[in-house]
Amino acid sequence: MKSQTFIIWVALSLMVVPSVMAATSVEKVRNPKVLVTEETLAPGQAESLANHRPDIIVYLAGNEAAIVNAQGVMRKQSVKRGTTVFEPAGTRSIRNAGSTALRFVRVQFLTAGQDVTWGMSGLPASYKILVENRYTRTYEIKIPAHSYGPRHTQHARVVIVLSGAQLQEIKPDGQRKPSTLKTGEIVWHAASTQVGRNIGNTNLWDIIVEPK
Repeated sequence: MKSQTFIIWVALSLMVVPSVMAATSVEKVRNPKVLVTEETLAPGQAESLANHRPDIIVYLAGNEAAIVNAQGVMRKQSVKRGTTVFEPAGTRSIRNAGSTALRFVRVQFLTAGQDVTWGMSGLPASYKILVENRYTRTYEIKIPAHSYGPRHTQHARVVIVLSGAQLQEIKPDGQRKPSTLKTGEIVWHAASTQVGRNIGNTNLWDIIVEPK
C-alpha cells in the first residue's frame, strides 16, 4: 500500500512540475508607442525576441542570461535586479543561463523613434541616465525615505518600480497630490512637471523608460 501511495505521489509531482516551470508573459502596458510585458523564464528556458523591434530589458531577478543577436552570435549577460540593457531590432532570443528564475520587464518600441538627444534636459543631477538613443531616454531615480527629489520635467513614460514608496507630488502651481508606488508595479504615466517628496519609510527606486 505504501509503495502504491509513493508511486502516485511521484506521478502527481511530475505532472505539477511543468506548469510550475513554464515560462510566463504578462502584458502590462500597450499604446501606440510601446508594448510592455513582464517575463519569467525558468533555468534553461528561452524566449524569442525576433520581432524586428528594439527593446529595453530591465531585469528584476536572476543571475545570467544568454542573448543571441541578429547574426546568430551569442553573448552572456550577467544580471542583477535593476540591470538595464538595450537590445537592437533583430535580436533573436534570450535564454535563462542561470540557476534561478530569470524575471525581466521587456519594453518594445513600436515607432521609428526620433533623431533627437534629450540628455539631462528637465532632470535633476541626482538622476542617472542608463540608455539614450533614437528610441528612448531611460534613467534611474532613487529618492531616500523622508527626502525631496528636485523639481523635474518628464516625458510620457513607463515607470518600473523596483522599490516602492509613499510619495507626494508638488505641482508648479503648488498643488500637492499623494502618489503611492508599489514595489513591482509597472505603469504608464503622462508627461508632467513636479517636485517629488518621499514621505514614507522606504527608499524609492524606479527605472523610467521614455519612448521618443
